[in-house]
Amino acid sequence: MIAKDTYIIRKLAKEDNKAIAAIIRSVLAEFKANKPGTVYYDPTTDDLFTLFQTPRSAYFVATVNNEIVGGSGVYPTPNLPEGCCELVKIYLSPVARGKGIGKALMQQCFNAAKELGYTSMYLETMPELSTAVGMYEQMGFTYLKGPLGNSGHFGCDIWMIKEL
Repeated sequence: MIAKDTYIIRKLAKEDNKAIAAIIRSVLAEFKANKPGTVYYDPTTDDLFTLFQTPRSAYFVATVNNEIVGGSGVYPTPNLPEGCCELVKIYLSPVARGKGIGKALMQQCFNAAKELGYTSMYLETMPELSTAVGMYEQMGFTYLKGPLGNSGHFGCDIWMIKEL
């Protein structure tokens, strides 16, 4: 059991790459969302540390007893509207769900996005991740009719946005 005060959210370190990639892929497989056009097949998933050296980006991991249990990031996806970033790669291992960790990671991303000068946040997801979609709604995201920017993730068919 994870108590609310037993997890830590911190910036991604290079040595976290393997653990967070494993969580991302295992969650997508668990929900049968490990399909082409998703981060499951995105080669950057194996080296998030390098990807998040991109200016105006940030990635955070949540740990319990020094073990990574999830992560989430902010990324300047190409061709998004001015002032908009993307909430990316938010995944939690089963042990971390329902404990407020996902919401805490999202709040960390909202704060980082504001510090990086963004005024809105976009995300892409899919119906298979319905629990996450509900959390996005609770956190203030609203639906869009189509995708924004150029994430390259054509396997996603739910698009949402939030003003920061």
